[in-house]
Amino acid sequence: MKEVLDLFLHLPDHLLLFTQQHGNLIYGLLFLIIFCETGLVVTPFLPGDSLLFAIGAIAAKEGSGINIWMAAGVLITAAILGDSTNYWIGRRLGQWMLARFPRIVKPKHIDKTNEFFLRYGGKTIILARFVPIVRTFTPFVAGMGRMNYGRFLGFSVFSAFFWVGLVLPAGWILGRIPFFHDHFELVVLAIVGVSILPMVIEFLKARSRSKKAALEATEL
Repeated sequence: MKEVLDLFLHLPDHLLLFTQQHGNLIYGLLFLIIFCETGLVVTPFLPGDSLLFAIGAIAAKEGSGINIWMAAGVLITAAILGDSTNYWIGRRLGQWMLARFPRIVKPKHIDKTNEFFLRYGGKTIILARFVPIVRTFTPFVAGMGRMNYGRFLGFSVFSAFFWVGLVLPAGWILGRIPFFHDHFELVVLAIVGVSILPMVIEFLKARSRSKKAALEATEL
């Protein structure tokens, strides 16, 4: 657990070391992480936003060995292909996985994603890009609900470009500032905090609605 936490909090250092040791294989690693995070419903714990930010920050360093345009292309491709893979897994195996592996494909995560769909419709695919866990389960739920694939793919492509096009340059710009580089662990915590904020707000709203409904039922 300590090693995993260290990996997340010092992600730029680990990625830079990997690049120095293995060169262009870093692009393969990036593809694998983002593809699994978005494409396999069992790996929502993998870094997403923090990885994009870290790669942007590393690419800003002269001689880092990472080309930001190449990285952007790989990340966008991985996000789109991951979404589509997850969609078809949900469409073909969703109900079976939910019944067979409830500890892995947790009903509460499915329910939370369904709430997003009910509230925002197809725009959920765009909004979910910026919400950990929900980002992983959204394509799966879209497949389970047999959302039109062409419509799903359109939202997926747009959201992938929007996500990578926003977070990666943010890392590139802020990574040039010594404070952000020297205190990356704080940046990671801030990214996680901002990412889960929509989930917290939705949870508080749902809790408030439940209390109100219970109170109204008591009065009746």
